Amino acid sequence: MVSPVYRVAIKDMPLSLRPRERLLQEGPEALSDIELLAIMLRTGYAAASAVDLATALLGHFGGIKQLLGVSAEELSAFKGMGPAKVAQIRAALELGRRVAMTTTWDRPCIKSPENAASLVMEEMRHLDKEHFCALLLNTKNQVLVRETISIGTLNSSAIHPRELFKAAIRRSAAGVILVHNHPSGDPTPSRQDIEVTNRLIEAGNIIGIEVLDHLVIGDNRFTSFKAKGLI
Repeated sequence: MVSPVYRVAIKDMPLSLRPRERLLQEGPEALSDIELLAIMLRTGYAAASAVDLATALLGHFGGIKQLLGVSAEELSAFKGMGPAKVAQIRAALELGRRVAMTTTWDRPCIKSPENAASLVMEEMRHLDKEHFCALLLNTKNQVLVRETISIGTLNSSAIHPRELFKAAIRRSAAGVILVHNHPSGDPTPSRQDIEVTNRLIEAGNIIGIEVLDHLVIGDNRFTSFKAKGLI
């Protein structure tokens, strides 16, 4: 005879072990990814507590980072995940992404490739499609805005000069830094990356808006065309 599996509901745990109480007493930094996710979920279902469900979700998708790229449909297909829980998770992750973006955007001045990469790394390293963006700069190399020029597929993002420089002219930019991500995590420029960059540089020279660099964003690492002597 198989012994039944007993699960402890969060409400039956000692107060010192409950995720929400621990967060209030010790701060969010003291909690694991599983505990933080369990708080977002609030409840589990008949056969699993919120902690059990959080453990299963992170195990299935590979961790918090991977959840950023999981669609609502994929989450909804997971046992115990109704519309409310799916919305809670996606809203919380989006808030975290926006905080990561806004904390660095106070008209920064670009003095090195590292400065530029730090502005986009946290958001772009997690994207599951290629996004081609541009940092539009004024005459003092301060960032006016970041524009998303195009969104492609898993390994391709088509870009035409008119799309880039239309945005640059509209913002009265003096220069641009091109940025795109490689969802594979490897920031090594492809032959297509080099060809596109050369075409955009030529167009910029004609218009009078200099292409200062092109950054390829990987997983917490990047390649600078300027630093590599490709520009």
